[in-house]
Amino acid sequence: EGQDAERWNLLHPTEERRQSFVEQQLSRSTGPVVASTDYMKAFAEQIRPFIPKGRSYQVLGTDGFGRSDFRYKLREHFEVNRHYIVVAALKALADDGIVPASKAAEAIAKYGIKADKINPLHA
Repeated sequence: EGQDAERWNLLHPTEERRQSFVEQQLSRSTGPVVASTDYMKAFAEQIRPFIPKGRSYQVLGTDGFGRSDFRYKLREHFEVNRHYIVVAALKALADDGIVPASKAAEAIAKYGIKADKINPLHA
């Protein structure tokens, strides 16, 4: 659907621009967008072209080698659990100048996130 809207806009440059469903939904609010998925980041990256202009888009995903464990453990390992979502949101808000970067640092400390652990992509 999003690609159809892009194609239509490309081939109808003088007509009113069509918006994808994602763009319509996200245009109702402001601020950064954080996507967290139990799939590889590439899954959520598919909608990046439809994020409204001026909005940051942060994707958390389970890129890395296959693992077998409880889902909550995998989400922690791949940095996609609720704590990492909070940190990603606060960091994106800081990047947009809405909150101080110290808020993201506070969340990292509060949730006991090991900032120097090996990237799960290589673990």
